Amino acid sequence: MLEPFAAVDVIRAKRDRNVLTDPQIDWVIDAYVRGVVADEQMAALAMAIFINGMNEHETVRWTTAMIDSGERMDFTHLPRPTVDKHSTGGVGDKITLPLVPVVAACGGAVPQLSGRGLGHTGGTLDKLESIPGWRALLSNDEMMQILTEVGGVICAAGDGLAPADKKLYALRDVTATVESIPLIASSIMSKKIAEGAGGLVLDVKTGSGAFMSQPELARELAQTMVRIGNDSGLRTRALITAMDVPLGWAIGNALEVQESVDVLAGGGPADVIELTLTLAREMLDLAGIDADPEKTLKDGSAMDCWNRMIRAQGGDPHAALPKAHEQQEVVATHSGMVTHMDALALGVAAWRLGAGRARKEDPVSAGAGITLHVKPGDLIEAGEPILTMFADDGARIPQALEALHGAIEVGPAHSTITRLPLILERITG
Repeated sequence: MLEPFAAVDVIRAKRDRNVLTDPQIDWVIDAYVRGVVADEQMAALAMAIFINGMNEHETVRWTTAMIDSGERMDFTHLPRPTVDKHSTGGVGDKITLPLVPVVAACGGAVPQLSGRGLGHTGGTLDKLESIPGWRALLSNDEMMQILTEVGGVICAAGDGLAPADKKLYALRDVTATVESIPLIASSIMSKKIAEGAGGLVLDVKTGSGAFMSQPELARELAQTMVRIGNDSGLRTRALITAMDVPLGWAIGNALEVQESVDVLAGGGPADVIELTLTLAREMLDLAGIDADPEKTLKDGSAMDCWNRMIRAQGGDPHAALPKAHEQQEVVATHSGMVTHMDALALGVAAWRLGAGRARKEDPVSAGAGITLHVKPGDLIEAGEPILTMFADDGARIPQALEALHGAIEVGPAHSTITRLPLILERITG
C-alpha cells in the first residue's frame, strides 16, 4: 500500500510551526496504530506539538482521529439518560465512588470507565479492588445490564476504545511530553466521547496536588476540553476545583473506600459531600433530570445503589476492608494553627507507603495510606497527631516521612491562612 504521506514531512511541518492539515492528522494517527509510523517518529511529533502547540481545529481533529481509531459505545437504548464525569486527578480524590450511586439513585445512568493510579494520584479501580471479590473487567453485555438495573457502573475501559490514545499515552509518559494541553485534552476527550454518554462533567483540579497546579493552566485545559466535547456533539461543562489540600481525611485505597461509604451513609467530610453534590447537580442538569441528590444521602437510596453496584461486579459491600499491618503517627512539635499542608507531598508519602505505583505493572497495597487529623486553619496542641501513616511494610515509613519534610507547617494560633475555594470556576462553553 502506498502511503499518502511520509512521517518525516508531518514532523517537519509541526517542527516548523505550521498548522497540520486534516488529512495529515487523520493519516498520522491511523498509521501510528498500524505500525507504519514508528514510536521514535511519533515521539518527535509529540515533542513538536509540546513545543509549538496546536490550534483549536487541529486539537479537535486530532481528538476525532483518535476516536476513529477504535469503537464507540452506544447507550441510546438504555431506559435512563446517560451522563459521565471525569476528574483530572488529585490526592484523596475519591469523588467518583459516592457520585456514581448518587446520580444513579436520581434516575441517571453513569457509565464510569476508570483507570488505575500512577505516581502520587490514586486510581479509582485500585480503590474499588480493595473490596473483596470486586472486579474491574466487565463485558459490554455485563456493563449494559448493570446500567439498566442499577444505573451506575465503574469499570475498566476495554482495549477497543481509542486505541491510538492508549499507545500514545504510554509514549508521552517516557518522552517528557505529558504536560501539553492539546495532547492532554485530546487524550481525555477521545476516550470520553468514544464512551458514548449523553453528557459529560469535567472536574479539573488545580493546586499543588493537581496535574495543572496553576489555575490559569487548569482554566485553559478546561476550556479546551469543553470546546472539544461540545464541537463533537457531547454536551460538556467543567468545574475547576481545589487540590491545594487533599480531599477529605483519607488518602489510600481502602481508606478512601471507607470514607466514601461514610458519605453514602449520611456522614463523611464536608468537602467530599459538597463536591459530590455539586458535581451530581451538574450531571443531573445535563441529563435533564429534576431531582435532589442530597436527598439520596439522607434516605439511603444512594447507599442502596452502591451496594447493588458492588454486588453486581462480584464484590461484598459488607466485607471488612483490608487494613495495613504497620502504622505510625506524625505529631505536632509545638502548639498553634496548621497554616500549610502540601497535597503533592502527602500524595507522594502515601505512594511511598504502598498506596500507589511507580510503573503501571506495580502492585498496590490496599490498606496503605494516610489519615489526616487536621487541615489548614485547625488549632493543634504540641504532641497531638497531625496524621497517621499506614503500611504493610514498616520499611516504607522512613521514605514516607522524608516526603513529608516541610509539607505541613504549624504557625501562631492567630495566623492568617490562604486556601483555594473548593469550587473556583464553572465553564460551560
